[in-house]
Amino acid sequence: MGREFDLIDRYFSRKVPAGYLGGGDDCALLPVASGMQMAVSTDLLIEGRHFFPDVSPRTLGHKALAVNLSDLAAMGAKPLGCVLGIAMPAIDESWLAAFADGFYALADAAGCPLVGGDTTAADKITLCVTVFGQVDPALALRRSSAHAGDDIWVTGLLGGPHVALRLLQGHVPPGCNNTAALLAQVRSSLEQPLPPVAFSQGLPGLAHAALDISDGLLQDLGHILKASRCGAQLFYDNLPIDPALAGLSQAWQEEAVLGGGDVYQLCFTAPVTSRSAIQALAHQHGVLATHIGTIVPQAGQLHVMRNNGQVVSVAHHGFQHF
Repeated sequence: MGREFDLIDRYFSRKVPAGYLGGGDDCALLPVASGMQMAVSTDLLIEGRHFFPDVSPRTLGHKALAVNLSDLAAMGAKPLGCVLGIAMPAIDESWLAAFADGFYALADAAGCPLVGGDTTAADKITLCVTVFGQVDPALALRRSSAHAGDDIWVTGLLGGPHVALRLLQGHVPPGCNNTAALLAQVRSSLEQPLPPVAFSQGLPGLAHAALDISDGLLQDLGHILKASRCGAQLFYDNLPIDPALAGLSQAWQEEAVLGGGDVYQLCFTAPVTSRSAIQALAHQHGVLATHIGTIVPQAGQLHVMRNNGQVVSVAHHGFQHF
């Protein structure tokens, strides 16, 4: 028992902002502005399922928080704080120090202080992060709010994380003569995603619906289409493909870009009248925002077209959790 609290005090008890109550009590206390609602999300990361056993603990600390911040971004919510649960087979001081440094570096950058958590023993490393944010409930970006005629947008680049994962799993793209160089180009997109947290807070009032791309563009966009009872047409040649994929086969690119997960960028819909404001917001925050398609009224329809009229068909539609 004493060892557990010693670990928490040593690695996960940095100062919280004024007005907060952090670790040391049974619960943390977070301030929520008048008229706002709390936004809450939680994610599990399990060794062997969501990350490789030999991953850098510093990058794992970053990613453990990033995948949750991405959910707040998808609602247009401002981060307020987070709690962290860690289960691991044995105490590794150097691993914990590096993990904490990676976690806190992103927490500080995103304005999402760590305010509590728990540790215990387990057969493999398991991480659970819960984030708390605030958003105007009238403007929150719900999946069910897409309108026919809306533009479809994505932030960031697509495809890199999936290619990194496939390379780390030992798969070699046809015709690729230097897998080490390719992995060096795409690995950070898998292990250190950068969700557009600040940019997203400007989307309420400009956008209608949003979600984060965690399991693949087609699969995740499908959640918006189902909730909003509409369809979509995507323009493949408009997709912001990671330049590192340029030398790969068409099949590898299409699978990575349309079905690849671990992106932790946003897919959102917005009225045509918001185009210039969205581009200005993206420029303000140094974010790449790309118009990739249109919402159509036909429920369940999802077509991906090239400029020449060719229909793109992909067998791999995204990550399955079970």
